[in-house]
Amino acid sequence: MMRVALVGAGGMAGMHAACYTAMENARLEGVMDIRLEAAESLAAKHGAKAYHSFEQMLTEVKPDIVDVCCPTPWHVDYVLEAAKRAAELGIRGISTEKPMARTLHDCEKMRDACAAAGIPLFVAQVVRFFPEFLLARSQVQQGAVGTPASVRTHRGGYMPHAWDDWYGKFEWSGGCVLDLIIHDFDWLRWTFGPVERVYARGLAEKRLPIQDFALVTLRFRSGVIGHVEGTWSDPAGFKVTLEVAGDAGLLEYNCNQPVAAPLKIALFGGESSREAVAVPESPTDYNPYQAELEHFLQCVETGTTPSITPQDGIEAVRIALAALQSIQTGQPVTLTDAC
Repeated sequence: MMRVALVGAGGMAGMHAACYTAMENARLEGVMDIRLEAAESLAAKHGAKAYHSFEQMLTEVKPDIVDVCCPTPWHVDYVLEAAKRAAELGIRGISTEKPMARTLHDCEKMRDACAAAGIPLFVAQVVRFFPEFLLARSQVQQGAVGTPASVRTHRGGYMPHAWDDWYGKFEWSGGCVLDLIIHDFDWLRWTFGPVERVYARGLAEKRLPIQDFALVTLRFRSGVIGHVEGTWSDPAGFKVTLEVAGDAGLLEYNCNQPVAAPLKIALFGGESSREAVAVPESPTDYNPYQAELEHFLQCVETGTTPSITPQDGIEAVRIALAALQSIQTGQPVTLTDAC
């Protein structure tokens, strides 16, 4: 049974807590938050103990897994402290929510600390575990639309509201570029390979209190061109779309489509296009958040490398920060160090 210590008591921490409670091989032992009442509320729902001190939680719980679900700027502090005490307390792995950190320097410190401690650091880029995106990647790799030429994604709704309105504080969240469409940057890099150049336009420099928007163009080393749109300016609610165009046809996903046919592929055939073919998805009771955490715990138990590495987390942040730099300067940014 894996003993879990959770940092944070907000929305994502609540999701992770519920996932651990549903697992047979995990037990949520502690919940820590700087707001003790929030920690007490979440801990009470899952039979855990609430803490105001991270050091005290680590000392008392002696967790196998530390899961960091606090706001982005503080990921680095909790990961470094857990890694420092890993040998003493028997900590076997650390998970941190996306984005990995607010700066590349912090990301690298987290990677190096966990490597020195000999424990895995898992970056929870959950879109890789969504059935629609798993299926889309599989179809692309199998050549369903031929050689990919362009890909377009859209993600967003209204700006989320959380403790101290931290999403609206650009210096903390990085806006929708770093906090939201980093999901797409990670999935796109995983599917199409390294990005070599980034150009973006958006509202990041406006520092609007409850809105943000960005349109990012990515050039991949493979030659694929990506268009990534992210918004925290849509009052109509959350939407996700995906299109991949290749020389054999078009793959399309729209979250507003019927559940029975979320992924469609239209192929060229002779002088006219064939009718679009629907590709079924996984069962609707599948929880991608639980799937990613189960994957990580299984890797810790078996000593295997998680499918998302610290370097994956770093590269997603690198792309996002390049997009923010491009928005600021109005110029494209070349990623000479990307991998």
